[in-house]
Amino acid sequence: MQSINAQIFGLLVAAVLFVWFFKRIGLPPILAYLATGVLAGSHGIGWLAQSHEIEFVAELGIVFLLFSLGLEFSISRLMAMRNLVFGLGSLQVGITSLLFIIILYCLNFSLLTSFTIGTIMALSSTAVVVKLLKETGELNQRRGQLAVGVLLFQDIAVVPLLIILPLFASSDSQSIGWALAFALSKGAFVCVLLWAIGKWVLPIVFKEIAQVRTDELFVLTTILVALFAGFLTYMFGLSMALGAFLAGMMLGESHYRHQLEADIRPFRDILMGLFFVTVGMQLDILFVLGHIVIIIGALLGLLVLKIAVVAFSARLMHERNQDSLACGIMLWQMGEFGFVLIALAGQHQLLNSEQASFLIALGVLSMAFTPFLIDKTPFILKRLGILDRPSLALESEPQSSTLYSDHVVICGFSRVGQTIARFLKPEAIDYVAIESNPILVQEGKAAGEPVIFGYVKQKDILKCAGVERARLVIITFTEFDHAQVVIDAIKQIAPNVKILIRTRDDSQLDYLKELGVTEVVPESLEASLMLVSHVLSMSGVPMTRIVRRVSKERRNRYPLMQSFYAGYFKDNEDTSSDRLEYLHVVALPDKAYAVNKKIENLNLEKRRVLVKALRREGAEIDTPSAQTILLANDVLVLQGKPRRVERVEHYLLDGIE
Repeated sequence: MQSINAQIFGLLVAAVLFVWFFKRIGLPPILAYLATGVLAGSHGIGWLAQSHEIEFVAELGIVFLLFSLGLEFSISRLMAMRNLVFGLGSLQVGITSLLFIIILYCLNFSLLTSFTIGTIMALSSTAVVVKLLKETGELNQRRGQLAVGVLLFQDIAVVPLLIILPLFASSDSQSIGWALAFALSKGAFVCVLLWAIGKWVLPIVFKEIAQVRTDELFVLTTILVALFAGFLTYMFGLSMALGAFLAGMMLGESHYRHQLEADIRPFRDILMGLFFVTVGMQLDILFVLGHIVIIIGALLGLLVLKIAVVAFSARLMHERNQDSLACGIMLWQMGEFGFVLIALAGQHQLLNSEQASFLIALGVLSMAFTPFLIDKTPFILKRLGILDRPSLALESEPQSSTLYSDHVVICGFSRVGQTIARFLKPEAIDYVAIESNPILVQEGKAAGEPVIFGYVKQKDILKCAGVERARLVIITFTEFDHAQVVIDAIKQIAPNVKILIRTRDDSQLDYLKELGVTEVVPESLEASLMLVSHVLSMSGVPMTRIVRRVSKERRNRYPLMQSFYAGYFKDNEDTSSDRLEYLHVVALPDKAYAVNKKIENLNLEKRRVLVKALRREGAEIDTPSAQTILLANDVLVLQGKPRRVERVEHYLLDGIE
């Protein structure tokens, strides 16, 4: 147990250092994880042993990745992409496999070996491509859709390949047809089963979970659903990733989509990093150095051939030149399922150990070079002169927030948030609300309101609402601790956006200003102003004078209303008595120390306590002068911090310093 703990600790240390270093020099984290695996594996230092447990945990990264990818899709969208999945995907896999089989057969490889290697080369890496598409924001662009369509077909094609290769090795060709038919039947059944569960069961489950309003329970349920879907397809002989994708696609039509993706993302990214570590562990550096010339030649051949096939196939589907070539650059590498097929082929003697090592080296290195080539795609297209637009810089921006622009983000869609929305709508001011109550979200969406289900403290949810492009963010809830987290998340995404926050009072006004809040609206003070307005109006004061007085108080940040009697706060859990200045009443008896003394002689200002008012014989004097002599039975209204007021009270009554 101690050795395993030491291995995991060493892996974490190496991963942190490598990711930090690679990011500092401008390289993607994928390369850092691959380098960590090379260093930690048996062909490197060898402190981390390859095991089925580690490989299984790493595979969960692909499961979560495909689950989040499925959230981006829906049944209708997948049906709209059927030409890409089954048309472009089948063309790419068929043509690529055929070309590699012919080339390898001409190089004196056996037909079975040529078929095995050719089909492995036809596959691309879903893990690398989808992760990069999400990071660059190109998932919803045409080239991203082309790549995803091909990858989906490749993932489906892996299933018959897993069946065919062992049957080829056993030379039992008569059973291939039955095995494929049985596999397709199982695949169809599990897809229908997952569709039924996703359509009728999961919405009810997540509705009940969301009503509990507990973040941890929602996260646990999300993980459970992704793993259950993957395990279900695995039990039927299909890949876990395919089941997770189908489950995500079912939930992609619900209003929980954004929150689900936000919850799954931390686990997905960490486990994807572990997956790339396991990939790097398979690379034999000594083997690469011993066959460096052949490996470089094979990499160049793989690059040219797959890009040409993908681009040609996409052009046959009447896609644009730049999208066709960009898609080819995305899909030129060998895929993670290729490693599974290599291991399977090695077990059945379809590949010898040297061929397997060569293919593993080819796969790892092709994955390593992919982020660099995708990053240089605009430059490559421009150099080739097939760029339809002057620049692709804008296309590399994240697309999550382009649905909204110059709008208002309302954090919380209860009564206050709905009231704000009702006033914004007639003024044609665009807005989007974020709410964690599923009932409010469901009713709001039914009424046509732009409401997103999610927790506003998560940056992914704020990005979905387009905070970085908003003109204003309004925080409608009064929980101070919660508001601090939300403000910090907003400022990390959009440092310059204006934030308007509602609070119970202004006791935290200065602190909120330091956090970057533009304006604070204390509801208790506003309620007081409204009550004062009604009192004055009912007392016969002209409305113009009332408006003028109230406006003046607002401009002055409520100087007469920033202090309250302490009793108001005894039941308020969110108020810190150490920060609050409050009003306290002191009645002076006949023998009080302060009787017959001037206010200035008491040096109250040095004690940081002010006399806000003096009540004498039923008459009230606002802010009495320093020359006022205090008399017996006077009532003083003091303002200051609680401890200071308490000390001053003892001083006024007893003369105790």
